[in-house]
Amino acid sequence: MPSIAILKRDMVKAGGLEKHTSRIIQKFQEKNFSVTLVTASPVLPQKNIRVLSKPLTSSLNYKKIEEFDQFSHEFLNKNPHDIVLGMDRTRFQTHIRAGGGVHAAYLDLRKKQEGFWKRCSFFINPLHRLLLSIEKEAFESPSLRAIIVNSNFVKEQILHYYSTDPSKIHLLHNGVEWHEMESAFQEWPQKKEVGPYQFLFIGHNFERKGLKELLVTLSELPCKNFQLSVVGEDKHSARYKALAKKLGLSSKVSFWGKIDNTLPFYQRADCLVIPSLYDPFANVTVEALAMGLFVVSSATNGGKEVLTPDSGIVIEGNISFAKALKYALSKPKTLASSQKIRDSVKHLDFEVQLSKFCDLCLI
Repeated sequence: MPSIAILKRDMVKAGGLEKHTSRIIQKFQEKNFSVTLVTASPVLPQKNIRVLSKPLTSSLNYKKIEEFDQFSHEFLNKNPHDIVLGMDRTRFQTHIRAGGGVHAAYLDLRKKQEGFWKRCSFFINPLHRLLLSIEKEAFESPSLRAIIVNSNFVKEQILHYYSTDPSKIHLLHNGVEWHEMESAFQEWPQKKEVGPYQFLFIGHNFERKGLKELLVTLSELPCKNFQLSVVGEDKHSARYKALAKKLGLSSKVSFWGKIDNTLPFYQRADCLVIPSLYDPFANVTVEALAMGLFVVSSATNGGKEVLTPDSGIVIEGNISFAKALKYALSKPKTLASSQKIRDSVKHLDFEVQLSKFCDLCLI
């Protein structure tokens, strides 16, 4: 029976990556693999899964990354596995799910927007230096057999920044719970209120997700027949609320904070806007499409690759942010349009993509 060790530092959060890891474990169990989860979280014992959990002692984030990387390395040296799947920033694995993208590319994108002193800090910040060191060693490791990326956007960055064999990189777009969302999708006509066009923004870390740019661009639109719902948390939320007020958007923008169940927002919305500075593949892209929403995406969201002319528009080339939003306003959600958009991601059903992922891990 093949053995696989899965390296995932944090399994306590209820985020997409933690959920994805749990589903991967379940799928490998179904394939009769011997599964070991190496983590720093207090995970409860599970049937037929060996859980190796070691609490981290450091309070500093970069030290936690370093500590978990070293712990994983020591364990694997003493306990070899047929497959070692890295879901986090670790140096030693045979397979990598590069869901977090390429840190070197992220820093270069930030350098274009930050001031001089902030750019200088990137070179001395221990977190950035550590992540770049781990990234290089992981992507260029001779023992690496496969890197699974969720967008060509990420694949191109790996090849640009690192000496990685292109044949080791395999594309698999993020999946979506297409069938599970069917009932919520069917209910949207009863949930959506008649009124202004409804824009939706979902994401934490408003700066990286581009909320400021969205607010400024909305304020400059000649048509003001819209509402924007902002779903997500940020320690500087008050700053963004003040900005909305300054821009004259107080009556147009609602801040909802962290919401676990976002389906009601998808039901009421016409369009999801993803103006991210850097997103390897924003999961909300396929969630919105599966709920029949038109999507406006930045060029630096790998999820743009699953958009079609009917389902979304990308802010790039001669398509400015304002032009994209104006175009979206001409695409209100209807029964016909929403069904066509939903059908465009049927092939990305989560179970289908998960099976493909596990097959790639056998390379």
